[in-house]
Amino acid sequence: MTTEPAPRWRRLEPDERKEQIFACAARLFADRPYSEVSTSDIAAEAGVARGLINHYFGTKRELYLEIIRRALTVPRLAVEILPDGPLELRADVAIDWFLDMVTSQGKMWLAAIAPEGIGRDLEVERILEEADRESADRVLEAVGLSRESEHGQELNALVRAFGGMVKAAGREWLVRGSLDRAQVHTLLSKSLVTLVGEVFPEIQRAAPRT
Repeated sequence: MTTEPAPRWRRLEPDERKEQIFACAARLFADRPYSEVSTSDIAAEAGVARGLINHYFGTKRELYLEIIRRALTVPRLAVEILPDGPLELRADVAIDWFLDMVTSQGKMWLAAIAPEGIGRDLEVERILEEADRESADRVLEAVGLSRESEHGQELNALVRAFGGMVKAAGREWLVRGSLDRAQVHTLLSKSLVTLVGEVFPEIQRAAPRT
């Protein structure tokens, strides 16, 4: 009895096809400057008609901006999977999840934290700022706080400042090779515990009450 191989092509549901196009575009933008990637390139990589890209994402620019947004925004899932337990454990798991995510995205994360070729215009800046704020909100949720709580705006700003170190550490690991993953994990997890356990309370005590 012989088993025929599975067909190499199958019809995808719309959401699956959209995600396939998105993934192919992300790989291309990670490998090449923005100006060197066309919608025809993306269509060929995904094996679809070019019009389908416009249907799902609009222009090449809109697709690129969505890739940046997703690459830099921490999803709610990252908070939901955290275990119950002390802050040190939750920080350890959260940073491990983040480093796994960066590893899986490869060069796309690096391209997203310093987008080039499209121009640093107001829309790009807005997306970067929104991604930083939303990701900071996820971190606050992970430690049982909220931007809507007292001094929440200051806490969100502190997490965004921590995010600057996260990006710098990522470059040291992925670009320069001056730190390995374990060292980056230690740096970020210990810093997050200090931020939440020591800096947050000090800022809340020192902040003027309205």
